[in-house]
Amino acid sequence: MPFATIDGQPLHYTDQGTGPAVLLAGSYLWDQAMWAPQIAALSQQYRVIALDLWGHGQSAQLPEGTTSLDDIARQALALLDHLDIDRITLVGLSVGGMWGVRLALSAPQRLNGLVLMDTYVGVEPEPTRQYYFSLFKQIEDTGVISPQLLDIVVPIFFRPGINPQSALYQDFRASLAALPAQRLRESVVPMGRITFGRDDLLPRLGELNPETTLVMCGDQDKPRPPSEAREMAELMGCPCVLVPEAGHISNLENAGFVTQALLKFLAQR
Repeated sequence: MPFATIDGQPLHYTDQGTGPAVLLAGSYLWDQAMWAPQIAALSQQYRVIALDLWGHGQSAQLPEGTTSLDDIARQALALLDHLDIDRITLVGLSVGGMWGVRLALSAPQRLNGLVLMDTYVGVEPEPTRQYYFSLFKQIEDTGVISPQLLDIVVPIFFRPGINPQSALYQDFRASLAALPAQRLRESVVPMGRITFGRDDLLPRLGELNPETTLVMCGDQDKPRPPSEAREMAELMGCPCVLVPEAGHISNLENAGFVTQALLKFLAQR
């Protein structure tokens, strides 16, 4: 498995296929395996890179001095430099979109296109921010995501109608339950605070190129509802596509729809 040392820590990524480069940036609490359906399909025509967030998957702990999503964007650019990749189409879901916009604004010359999925680059609404921070405090204090917390956290990522006995749901729950205390305290909780304590980038969305930008959102996404996706798309003047029968991890709940939408977008780049 390939790793790149970025800011002194090993960052894990996958690199599959040949052709124009596509960088897949995933959700908080998920690793790059969340992109498996898209990697399989897109890598037939494209070079697909997918990375693990710090403290997620096989990536090491959050590097010292990493305090913002701008740092995460800078580290992703360092990965592209390590791979000698000049230009990419970036597909960012959830926190992947939050730091993906920062990458796009800081290095527009590196982007062929930008897809923002189930994400929001405005500030987190204060009641939600305080609620998430209270959950982080519980996790930090106990060193575990307890069964009671799992009952709260896991459903957030899926549409309300999902079968809680499904493999997708149960595998995600098991992965969170298995996270060790050190990883939670050193990386996962700090990464959560960085994510939900982010600053407001809505005023800068007009700087992005609407011709090469697409917003997508699960039609039943609870934490990042379609209203937020529409707001961002209107600010940019770009299309907004709702993914039917999907919640926050829309690329897995309706993998076929998302994959086809991405292939169509990539073909136009």
